[in-house]
Amino acid sequence: MEGITAPHDGSPYDEADIRRFSAEPDKRPGRTAFQRDRARVLHSSALRRLAGKTQVVTPGSQSQEWDASPRTRLTHSLECAQVGRELGAALGCDPDLVETACLSHDMGHPPFGHNGEQVLNDFAKDCGGFEGNAQSLRLLTRIEPKRFVRADSVTPDVTTPGAEAAVEAGAAADGGARLVSVGLNLTRAVLDAATKYPWPQGAHPSDPDSVKFGVYEDDLPVFEWARRGAPPNRTCFEAQVMDWADDVAYSVHDFEDGLHAGHVDPGALLSTPERDEIWAVAIGRYVPHDTDPAQLAAALDRLMAQEWWPHGYDGTAVAQARLKDATSQLIGRFCLAAEGATRARYGTGRLTRYGASLVVPPEARDECAVLKAVAHRYVMQRADQESLRADQRIVLAELAWTLTARAPEGLDPQFRALFETATDDRARKRVIVDQIASLTDAAARSLHTALTGRT
Repeated sequence: MEGITAPHDGSPYDEADIRRFSAEPDKRPGRTAFQRDRARVLHSSALRRLAGKTQVVTPGSQSQEWDASPRTRLTHSLECAQVGRELGAALGCDPDLVETACLSHDMGHPPFGHNGEQVLNDFAKDCGGFEGNAQSLRLLTRIEPKRFVRADSVTPDVTTPGAEAAVEAGAAADGGARLVSVGLNLTRAVLDAATKYPWPQGAHPSDPDSVKFGVYEDDLPVFEWARRGAPPNRTCFEAQVMDWADDVAYSVHDFEDGLHAGHVDPGALLSTPERDEIWAVAIGRYVPHDTDPAQLAAALDRLMAQEWWPHGYDGTAVAQARLKDATSQLIGRFCLAAEGATRARYGTGRLTRYGASLVVPPEARDECAVLKAVAHRYVMQRADQESLRADQRIVLAELAWTLTARAPEGLDPQFRALFETATDDRARKRVIVDQIASLTDAAARSLHTALTGRT
């Protein structure tokens, strides 16, 4: 049975939007369903673990270049949530819904960022691959311990994905009934809003070779429940707001961090050879392959012409304040561009779910892409960073194969129980992937050392 909490009068969200997979009584009357969802994500251990996962620089690292508190996946998620909440509210979305989707969007990302994602995808090719967004859905609906239900209470049309593999170790108190996890048991609308790629592996609507997907095969039942009534392959409006907030937050803040660390010299952005390298990074990665470099040059020129643009940075308090103002100006610029263009198309009413699509002007997308490319060129492509990434790949690959050989040794109790009840090698391998994906950067290195004896 699905849980329903009545929406406030005048809400554009109906009962289907606020259903939960498992019915639950309200613990405290007066809260909306989406406020409850936000609280669940904020209090989850998975969100806390993002504090120890790489955004650009390894958490906890210090040098003369980086300060002692670099951005992490957690701080990025908090910043994304702030951007998404305000943009969504301005367009008529429930702000708690959008904020929860933003907080959740990176929860499934593994240690070492996209670098770790690539290693786990290679390791998991014979059990469905790995994708951070698909892992986020899996975490929200199964892995994060919050609510268990009787297996015999799950209705056939919304069967818990992989219920047999999620059986709690030992018998339940109520007559020995098996219990299965439904994760955080979030509402349908929040799960849908947190889904950036609403298709399984290999089913990208326009690019079958794309590595991006949002659901593993054995999670399809709960995915289909969350997507019930949604147009195929289309993201809901709130998910589009989340996606743009994500782009805005990481493009602006990676650029800010690059300046702060001294890796980005604003003066170099006037050099033709330097610009050519930036366009080479952007085209095919952040903009389509057929993009004219002149289009990107115009985008960078527009930004550099703004009176708040940081033309230099020397680390003084005044420079820090000016840089922070530039960051605010950029976020406002990108959000107002999307808000204005979307309102121009759809009018002044509340825009939610599948009643509209977010409109982001091409000029704003180009400017955002240029900032991403600048950060990538001057921060991610540095030689010391590539050396670090190579070491991280070795650590994670060795950890994956060592756990394969020695599991259940090395598994946390939660994953040990799942490993021991898994029905075949494919299911056991997925448990190992889930275990590794849950680790922080430091925990991955610590477990690797404990199991292999190597540092």
